[in-house]
Amino acid sequence: MATLSNNFVSGATLSTQFAGCLCTIRSRHLLWFGSVMMHKLSLVSDVKAQTSCSNSVRLNEPSAVRAMLSAAIPGLMGEEEKDEDGVPIENEELESSFHVNGLVPWRDSDLDGSGSGLGGVNEGPVTSESVIVNQQGVQFLEEMDAEVLSKRVLVLSRRNKVRSALELFRSMELAGLHPNAHACNSLLSSLLRNGLNDDAMRVFKFMKDKTITTQHTYSLVLKAVAHAQGCDSSLRMFMELEAEGNGNKDFDAVVYNTIISICGRMNYWQKCERLWMSMKENGLTATKVTCSILISVFVRCGQYELAIDAYEEMVLNGYKANTNISQAMIKACTKEGRWDLALNIYQDMLSNALEPNLITCNALINLLGKAGKVELAFKVYNLTKSFGHTPDAYTMNALVSALYRAGRPGDALWLFDNIMREQPSQLNIHLYNNALMSCSKLGLWDRALQLLWKMETSGLSVSTASCNLVINTCEVARKPEIALQVYEHMIHKNCTPNMFTHLSLVRSCIWGSLWTEIEEILKVSPNASLYNAVIQGMCLRGKIDSAKKMYTRMHDKGLKPDGKTRALMLQNLQKS
Repeated sequence: MATLSNNFVSGATLSTQFAGCLCTIRSRHLLWFGSVMMHKLSLVSDVKAQTSCSNSVRLNEPSAVRAMLSAAIPGLMGEEEKDEDGVPIENEELESSFHVNGLVPWRDSDLDGSGSGLGGVNEGPVTSESVIVNQQGVQFLEEMDAEVLSKRVLVLSRRNKVRSALELFRSMELAGLHPNAHACNSLLSSLLRNGLNDDAMRVFKFMKDKTITTQHTYSLVLKAVAHAQGCDSSLRMFMELEAEGNGNKDFDAVVYNTIISICGRMNYWQKCERLWMSMKENGLTATKVTCSILISVFVRCGQYELAIDAYEEMVLNGYKANTNISQAMIKACTKEGRWDLALNIYQDMLSNALEPNLITCNALINLLGKAGKVELAFKVYNLTKSFGHTPDAYTMNALVSALYRAGRPGDALWLFDNIMREQPSQLNIHLYNNALMSCSKLGLWDRALQLLWKMETSGLSVSTASCNLVINTCEVARKPEIALQVYEHMIHKNCTPNMFTHLSLVRSCIWGSLWTEIEEILKVSPNASLYNAVIQGMCLRGKIDSAKKMYTRMHDKGLKPDGKTRALMLQNLQKS
């Protein structure tokens, strides 16, 4: 700089020599002096601008240099100033190299020569409030090797020197040098990290024009668009890029994983499925990350069949699921009743030293119990304890329910009694109801009454379902008087009876020939199901005349008898 400045203040001979190598390009902003590009005829030696990453001179606009050039080269400045004061020069190619109209997706940035509409950048950590990027800032390039300059852009971007990296990038572009893809990706990442979306999209367009985009490029931009404008904008951009043909070269599984993940965050499972299918159509193989994202989204959205399909593809491609994916799949299998697949996944977890949590173990125990695999359910229960998990009420309820479903109500009651003695804190309404179902199956009406009393004394809210189970037990045991007492107690406790309550009560009273009580029940709840039950009961007990009267009453009330009632009445009418 010192030598160059001395040339300007030397005599007419030096000025003539300097003017000999001067090539002037008419532009509002740029003049070229030999291989030295100066911005608005200004050259500043800025000691702070000379960093270790770039031996370059930053060009700004001090009036002192303008005056120096005017004195050194008479007539030149006057001609340029005349152009500035005259008609504006159109088609400013150098200025328009970074003035891009209609950039996706930030189209509302109104960029002009003064750099308005852009955020700025400080050399240190950058915030969106304090960032001011000088759009006109370029640098004098002493080094003209594109690879060396690309490394400098890379280092500056990694150090978060966004302004210096962006100015060096612009200088290279104006000098006809192209940074490599690695440097551009690093600069793109730095700009997006600091919230400089407009500049980032310019760099992205530059990379597209020079066909140096990579999978990482698209992933960065799609994430940025999703963060700034939402999933729909990001997906729209992906579709546009894919339609342009970029997907044939640059859209690999990583890019698809990015857009699937973006859609998954919004629970757009249909779009995730379409992207998954599009990925297959383009000849790409789903990676472990792809399948993991799909499984998580499908399970979260309740699409368990799709989750199973994604898992099967994951296994087919030779990938092993981690703990979270395995547990999600066991949940999906539970919803679909796939106990065999759930058990295989559970065994794979054990083989890979993965420890399922208590919720997963409970779900598998419950699934095996529903499938009638009681022994397997208890094996999983023993393994659950070996993992250090403490079985909770859900665990014990699943085991009691498994025994009841397997046709072992006596064992179910035995296990319930064992829980009552050793783990009374685990008792809840579901466990009591399972025990009451076992009592009903065995006709243990006295034991059912004891459990109902214990429920009330333990502070649990007695439900209509619990009372129905006790009344049903009395029906099985042919104890209509006890059933009526439970019904009265139910009313006293403000527990509302339903149709199942009245049906069980009517059937119980029929066996006890409590016809007066039946009439009272019919007055409370006159519906077709009750009348059908009463008529059928009367026919079976030989009270044909009473059945005929009840049948007539049923028709008068506009209630329709079922097929069994009509058949019984026709049969008895023929006999009479």
